[in-house]
Order: sequence, then structure tokens, then C-alpha cells
Amino acid sequence: MRAIKLATQLFVTFGLVGLLAACGFQLRGDYALPFQTMSIALAPSSELYAQLKRSIEASSPTRIVDDPKDAEANLVVLGDRNEKVILTLNSAGRAREYDLVRTFSFKVSGPNNTDYISPSQITLRRDMTFNDDLVLSKESEEVLLWRDIQNDLIQQLLRRLAAAKLKAVSESGDATTP
Repeated sequence: MRAIKLATQLFVTFGLVGLLAACGFQLRGDYALPFQTMSIALAPSSELYAQLKRSIEASSPTRIVDDPKDAEANLVVLGDRNEKVILTLNSAGRAREYDLVRTFSFKVSGPNNTDYISPSQITLRRDMTFNDDLVLSKESEEVLLWRDIQNDLIQQLLRRLAAAKLKAVSESGDATTP
């Protein structure tokens, strides 16, 4: 009886592992950024700078440098905006549901003003319900949602950086990829 139970558990376990592998699930791995050195045009004291630097240096051999002149690539932030938009109102005219929106615009350029990534934008959204009776818990939920948005932003930015193509200018002036 015990052997049948063990065999059933093993069968179910291997079946679930097989299904998980078949769906294309893959743990987040390292990002192969095409740059050896990179600068980030953000205030070094900002939370986004710290998280982005930590993520880049932990998941790739790319080093973050302070001086853009020493960098092979420069991440230039063109805009970063957080918005809290009312989606629905209750019968008393109070907000019942919000849409939290973060719009991040950026480009990645090289030392000769060549764009590795042309001006791009990442927009992230999260819906949040609101209840006047649960103000403190909803404020905590909002903080968590903003943090989740920032983590998602960093992951999307790393994927875009990993997909960037380096363009080198040859002696004749033609753009080539190394």
C-alpha cells in the first residue's frame, strides 16, 4: 500500500514538472548585456538608480561607472512619471478604484552619440480598489503596488538592454556590428 502511494506521488510530481517545462517556464537568469561599462543618468542617491545598478552588476559582467565619458553606453532617462488616476466612483462620488500608472522614457547612446536603443517608453499599470473604511491598509497596498511597478520596470529595462545591438563605425564610416 505504501509503495503504491509513493509511486503515485512520484508520478504526480514528475507529471507536474513535465507540464511546467512544457509551458516554457524558465527562471530569471542572468542578462547578457552587450556593454562592458555603462553609466546611468540618474541621481546616485535615487532608489531607481540603486536598484538598477544592483540588478545590472548582479546579473551581468557590466560595470556601472559614474562618468559618462568612461562608459561604453549611457542610459539617459528622458522622463519618469507616476500617476494615480481615478477609474470609478461610488454612489457618494468618492473614488472606488484607481489606476496606478508609471511612464518611463529612456534611450541608450554610445560615446559618438550613436543610439543603441532609440528613445523608448515603458508604461506599467496596476489597478487598485479603494475603501474608505480601510484607508491605512489601502495606503500600504498602494506602496506595495508602486514597489512592484518599479521591480517590473527594472526587469523590462534589463531585457531591453540585453537586446540592444552594438554598432561600431568602421574606418570607411559604415556602421557594422562587431
